Amino acid sequence: MQGKKRMNMLRAASEKRIRLITIMAFVSIPLSGFVTDIYLPSFPSMAKEMMVSEKDIQITLTSYLLSYGISQLFVGGILDSIGRYRPKLLALFLLIVSSILITMTSSILLICLLRILQGAAVSVLVVATRAIFVDIYDAERVKHYLSYFTIVWSCGPILAPFLGGYLEKLFNWHANFYFLAFYAGFLFLFEWFFSGESLPQKKKLDLSENISLYKMMLKNRIFMLGIFILGLSYSIVMLFNITGPFIIENTFHFTPVVIGYCTLILGFSWMIGGFIGKRRLGLDFNPRILQPILLQLILIIALIITSNFAESLFIMIPFAFFIHICSGILFTSFFTTSMLYFPKNAGTAGGLMGGLVYVITSITSFIISVSGTVTEQKGLSWRYLIIAFFLLGIILIMKQAVKKEKAEN
Repeated sequence: MQGKKRMNMLRAASEKRIRLITIMAFVSIPLSGFVTDIYLPSFPSMAKEMMVSEKDIQITLTSYLLSYGISQLFVGGILDSIGRYRPKLLALFLLIVSSILITMTSSILLICLLRILQGAAVSVLVVATRAIFVDIYDAERVKHYLSYFTIVWSCGPILAPFLGGYLEKLFNWHANFYFLAFYAGFLFLFEWFFSGESLPQKKKLDLSENISLYKMMLKNRIFMLGIFILGLSYSIVMLFNITGPFIIENTFHFTPVVIGYCTLILGFSWMIGGFIGKRRLGLDFNPRILQPILLQLILIIALIITSNFAESLFIMIPFAFFIHICSGILFTSFFTTSMLYFPKNAGTAGGLMGGLVYVITSITSFIISVSGTVTEQKGLSWRYLIIAFFLLGIILIMKQAVKKEKAEN
């Protein structure tokens, strides 16, 4: 009876309690970034301790990204039919258990399976948290709060490796997952005692309607090209995340703390790119899109040429900083336009877009992992170039498609 009461009282909760729930929702947003990135500085030490290859450790991240992406395609409809509260509690509980289990095993296969479970759990948390704002606030306040989502979310990828580097130095790689268990445990206790069900009316799960909407969106050439551009833009950032720690520690002989500082700096570059991209949204296609990708290619080619003469952390990180700014600009530009392409089905479009972006990123991460061990700055720069050329090709196809659509209309 008590559980049922808690399930139904969030809509009628006091203003003070609603404010507390709103604050805690924002506290939970960076969790997805922490689950993704906190153990990046520990990649080299994990490989050494488990006596496995770099590729094996990198695949634990790929497994998570793929699960997170695929789960987002289905989670929205499920939460609309069964509610937010219980799935969120279950997701947090699974995150606690899986994080602790990872610290107790040295099996890469089991860690990959647990990371797949974490990807599904985090997708439930992200979608449910976003939906809570829509459930309890009017349209204007929802718009106001959602505008802060990207900024708050970016705290995760920025701060997580920085913290992870210190946890690795002071303790070991297990400490990263104990921290995730603690973070999820704190949120679980809050949800259990203070939160409740926010969904005013549950909807019948209509898979056929969702599938028909997905089919319609997948057939839209410009929308799909935009998703590929988003996925490849993020893949450039992920390329450094999965190869950079090994180069910094094994080749340049710096500590995990330095890896944390480097990813902190590059996290800010992504955020700066986002702010620049937001300010350039009113520009035409050529200055808004072509200029950043051409600048990125010039920077990558300059890094390749420089790598023939000198390789150093103090060369690699400044180049990566500006390369990632260009990716941030492109990502923000296409994220905004893609979200607005289906205004009547923004939720479904957002779920499809978010899911496919992570699927594309996980596929490119897997290809990078199996393409050979990256031990040098030059190896990183050549892989940057390959992704950037694919990105340029899709952008040029996109330009022609936009031009054709304008002519038809």
